[in-house]
Amino acid sequence: MVELTIDNQRVKVKEGTTILEAADKLNISIPTLCHHENLTPLGSCRLCTVEVIVDGTSKLTTACTFPVEQGIKVRTTSRKALEARRLAAELLLAKCPTSVKVRNLAKEIGVDKPRIKVREEDCILCDLCVRTCREIVGRQAIKFINRGLNQSVEPHVDLSPDMCIGCGSCAYVCPTGAIKMEDKGDTRVIHGPKWEIEFKLKKCKVCGNYWAPEEQLEYITKSLDLPPGFFDVCPNCR
Repeated sequence: MVELTIDNQRVKVKEGTTILEAADKLNISIPTLCHHENLTPLGSCRLCTVEVIVDGTSKLTTACTFPVEQGIKVRTTSRKALEARRLAAELLLAKCPTSVKVRNLAKEIGVDKPRIKVREEDCILCDLCVRTCREIVGRQAIKFINRGLNQSVEPHVDLSPDMCIGCGSCAYVCPTGAIKMEDKGDTRVIHGPKWEIEFKLKKCKVCGNYWAPEEQLEYITKSLDLPPGFFDVCPNCR
């Protein structure tokens, strides 16, 4: 076990626990937009920035990626931490001013209006869709293009049509609505920031309702070595 102090409260947690997880045990709320408990942490949104004091030296870090260390002190509401969060919130708000979730988080942090030029985009490059597709779905249909420094083309999320199975997990985890999913009749349409893809839905032999993409069901059938026709009937009629 590792013992540390968060906002003057002592807590013992297992080695490998992140500051964000340790703070949650103390019911200390730290804002975040790119974090999901079932995915590898990335810290791209920077909203969970905290101040950590190690051997008398202070530094800023993202709470979702920093594993706890014995004896460290964490300040979640120090001046340095709050200033860093406000800057991160301002950048996100300038990029996605129409996103309700971004606006609400920014307001909680104390930012009502960005001081920099508004770009009016949807994608904040949080990587949730990429990580979900890779780590949970088991595919790599979504990836970042031109992310990093000194890029001549604006970074964005791209889709590999041959890898996508239409499950819609990317739309489910997207915090800003940059990726949307819509089922119409026998077709599912997934809309991305710069792409759109359609999938034929499976029709239940009992109720006649269309309920899941055929490609997704074929992928699951092969992955789990299920018998042919296993998904001919929807879950509600099974």
